[in-house]
Amino acid sequence: MKGNRVNIVTLGCSKNTVDSQKLIRQLEAGGYSVMTDSEVAADIVIINTCGFINDAREESIETILKHAEAIRREGRGRLLVMGCLVERYRRELQDELPEVDGWFGVNRPQEIISHLGLAYRPELNGERVLTGPYHYAYLKISEGCDRTCAFCAIPDIRGRYISTPMEELVDEARLLANGGVRELILIAQDITLYGTDIYGRQMLPELVSRLSAIEELGWIRLHYLYPSDFPVELLEMMQDNPKICKYIDLPIQHISDKVLRMMRREHNSAGTRQLLSDIRRLVPGAAVRTTVIAGHPGETEKEFGELLGFIRDYRFDRLGAFRYSHEENTHAALHFSDTTPERIKEKRVAKIMALQQEISAARNAAMVGKEIKVITDRREGLFLVGRSEHDSPEIDQEILITGSGNIEPGTFINVKVTGSTEFDLYAEKV
Repeated sequence: MKGNRVNIVTLGCSKNTVDSQKLIRQLEAGGYSVMTDSEVAADIVIINTCGFINDAREESIETILKHAEAIRREGRGRLLVMGCLVERYRRELQDELPEVDGWFGVNRPQEIISHLGLAYRPELNGERVLTGPYHYAYLKISEGCDRTCAFCAIPDIRGRYISTPMEELVDEARLLANGGVRELILIAQDITLYGTDIYGRQMLPELVSRLSAIEELGWIRLHYLYPSDFPVELLEMMQDNPKICKYIDLPIQHISDKVLRMMRREHNSAGTRQLLSDIRRLVPGAAVRTTVIAGHPGETEKEFGELLGFIRDYRFDRLGAFRYSHEENTHAALHFSDTTPERIKEKRVAKIMALQQEISAARNAAMVGKEIKVITDRREGLFLVGRSEHDSPEIDQEILITGSGNIEPGTFINVKVTGSTEFDLYAEKV
């Protein structure tokens, strides 16, 4: 096929990565040759954008401009843009960037395929081409979100919550496992609600159980468990099933009831504290990861002090802190004033992360001398780099292993921890 080289550039979250990988499968089935994030000149460039927060929007715009300029220099090529930024700002983008040949929002792969002169193949919906490491993969179990968090634009961008039927997910997971995937990471904007729209009840525990029955899979990891409606049955499964990582990603965002109400979160301080206590009681040794927002409307020094004190007391295993900023058309932007100065927000984020650094350093130091199971990711200089069940790829710490020999990525090995820093461990193969 003449002019069949496509370069797909993916920005943003792992959900975008999954979308791009499925698009690649359709393109390759239609005879296109696909590269990813390549600097090599291509006949068609497709940019999968993020529009969630300001920094992501700026990165998306800069990437579009860079590739548009490259196409102008070459005097050839087409530029297509898809994803969240387009869904949110299509009209403005079309006016400002006439050099783009096609704009496609979220969940519109059929339109892109048709634009490129191909017939969309629905029989390939569960198939994709992995673009990164081949031993772990993300499984997107639903689209959209029905929560009404004041600060979040995702429902406006991605729409209502739609679960993927369980049979399709199990088939997709089996294909991934047969292709060499050993760690499956379940993702969605909120995985706790999985199944409620199509089955009438929470089906996440059943889905996890069915996935764990796939023999080739070694680990199943769960991301983005909302604090309310938490399926406590999962905690029992984590205790009993070694394939389910003892890793709980629970974004609490705040602990002050006043701020949680203004955030329109569906959990309160007492319920959050009880759930976190139950997790520690029912799954001893589980790693709890969370995210918090500093400077949300309603947060004074009093509420910030409450949040900082809770972080100090609970001692999360993994934590990320974000500075609040108004997002267009969200409840917070429409109804609240963003009165906290940016320098104060930044100072609060810095205080949280300094505290978490101390907590992480102490937790890691306590790991020295222990034997743990890891999955190997890659070799880097003298070290084999791996992760424990407590560490998700790309966002959490890594384990640098010596004396490991020639071991392929995706291999499970036991190591003994020999040293630590705030955000990494050192180990040797047992």
